[in-house]
Amino acid sequence: MKTAFVTGAAGFVGTNVVRDLLAHDWRVRVLVRTPGPPALAGLEVESVIGDLFAPGLVEALRGCDALFHVAARYSLWRRDRDDVLRTNVEGTRNILRAAREAGVPRTVHTSSVAAIGVRRGGLADESYQSPYAKLVGVYKKSKFLGEQVAREAAAAGQDVVIVNPSTPIGPWDVKPTPTGEIVLRFARGAMPAYVDTGLNLIDVRDCAAGHRLAYERGITGERYILGNLNLGLRDIFVRLAHITRRSVPRFRVPQVVPLAYAAIGEYLLAPLGFKPDVALESVRMAKGRMYYDARKAVRDLGLPQNDVTVALADAVQWFLEHGYLDATRKDHR
Repeated sequence: MKTAFVTGAAGFVGTNVVRDLLAHDWRVRVLVRTPGPPALAGLEVESVIGDLFAPGLVEALRGCDALFHVAARYSLWRRDRDDVLRTNVEGTRNILRAAREAGVPRTVHTSSVAAIGVRRGGLADESYQSPYAKLVGVYKKSKFLGEQVAREAAAAGQDVVIVNPSTPIGPWDVKPTPTGEIVLRFARGAMPAYVDTGLNLIDVRDCAAGHRLAYERGITGERYILGNLNLGLRDIFVRLAHITRRSVPRFRVPQVVPLAYAAIGEYLLAPLGFKPDVALESVRMAKGRMYYDARKAVRDLGLPQNDVTVALADAVQWFLEHGYLDATRKDHR
């Protein structure tokens, strides 16, 4: 029986990776900041309390067959820039060094399609790379730099496979993620309008399986996009409308409106002590359709491609069962 060490195990992708590994007869050791995170409740895992800079990482990693480095700091707020860079770049460097010193045979590094960037007017695959200067915001830049750290480690002889998830959707979105927030707002009837953007969706359980398959079949130093279906935001809302019995928003908002709203929040209201609810970087990111081609992972890894509409329905049901939505409202069912 193999043993995996999983960072970011309490997060959305991480907890699904843990569940997938357990279902395939792995022992799992998890790195968590606090004991007993809700996402891991009831799972037979060994917990290591700490973070990516904890002094005992080398010992914690000893005896493991694989490191799944899923942990990342996701924030689009200007105030979090330094922490995002430290965690996603230097944290990656530190955990890879610890795995190397502990003799872990193989690492799967979770990057993101954010590190690849957006290909205007087409699909981006693993061979495409936006120039660093055109990556929007510190989060995307941090994921690019973190991936470069993984590539450098692979070039130096460490066995590291890179996966680039697109936009996972499904159960166990505890925090929830920005995409989960969109699903929740729609299900609550709090989505009166939309912007013209698009995403590549994947069932988070397929994304989790992609991590395991990357360990089993991936080539050292290669990147694999873990994605499935490219959909416009309105098309996503059409699917959610069938699931929740809500109406599809009728109004498309010009990009300048949310840009102005977010800029006022971050540059004028935040310094006065008010908490803005829309990050400027999130609006800037939505200006392009974030579409990707996952055929390489499907072909080389056997990445599953389950119906994303089912994943959306499962996300709504999970939110309902865990108290994020009002269970008395029939229009969530």
